[in-house]
Amino acid sequence: MSTIRDMVNKAFSFGLGAAIVSKEQIEKYVDEMVKRGEVSEQESKDMVNDLMVRGEERQKEFEQQVNMKVKLRLQEMDIATKEDIERLEQRIAALELKQNQQ
Repeated sequence: MSTIRDMVNKAFSFGLGAAIVSKEQIEKYVDEMVKRGEVSEQESKDMVNDLMVRGEERQKEFEQQVNMKVKLRLQEMDIATKEDIERLEQRIAALELKQNQQ
């Protein structure tokens, strides 16, 4: 019984796994395992919760990695950031104010 559970856990450990799979799909798969007697009802609930938590964690990790890579690529391309534009807008506003006061 634990062998099947280990296999499912390993499957979700590789790549995004549960981050892509919906809760309904996970529940359906685990319910099938319960029907086949591979896991108990309580184990199935724990397994679904565990897989969902791990999936959400993997999804967050994936999003962080994507964001980091996008930022690095933008830096390499030397594209102005939102902060750069805001800083320039503030400088322009200060210069306009100074010019209007003269």
